[in-house]
Amino acid sequence: MRYTWPKKKLCRREGVNLFGTEKYDLNKSNRAPLRSRKTSEYGTQLRKKQMAKRMFGLSEKQFAGYFAKAQKSWAEGTTWEKMLKLLELRLDNVIYRGNFARTRIQSRQFASHAHFTVNGVKVDVPSISVKVGDVIALRDKMKESPLYKSLIEEFEELSKANKGKVSACKWLDVDAKKLTITVKALPTKEDFEQIIDIQKIVEFYSK
Repeated sequence: MRYTWPKKKLCRREGVNLFGTEKYDLNKSNRAPLRSRKTSEYGTQLRKKQMAKRMFGLSEKQFAGYFAKAQKSWAEGTTWEKMLKLLELRLDNVIYRGNFARTRIQSRQFASHAHFTVNGVKVDVPSISVKVGDVIALRDKMKESPLYKSLIEEFEELSKANKGKVSACKWLDVDAKKLTITVKALPTKEDFEQIIDIQKIVEFYSK
């Protein structure tokens, strides 16, 4: 079951802005910060798991499924590296990482409403996994939407200021003119969300 209650409460509990919007800026709260309590090792692992799960907008079943898949994978790397790669390669996350959405919540909405194609095929499943060589493109009819017209303007400014680059992700190649995202490599340790303590999450599920 996905959490749909007030999200600022979650941000305050985890101590970080999970959703990347001003609406959940912890510095703007007039309430006193939550009291810190001595936490057990299990409690720490649980909090780290909850934070990452909510950051990616996943249900408990989905999140645990990624751990199970990482455990069974024959790919190189540790379980935590493989798990984070699986999370990073979700379509909605790639849309977010490519700067086509301001938050993962928004990118999930865009993907579920079929705003994008993958290798020329219209898709409406945010959780599909992309691979190296895949090209995610904004559908032509969406380029006329006021939402994306403002994005195109932002891309033009970013491209001029950053020598053609509109995304900081080294494993993604974003074409500001064609409005495409090409997965040119697999994400590495340096590309993962640094605030996620995936080792604690692996320890939680390994018990």
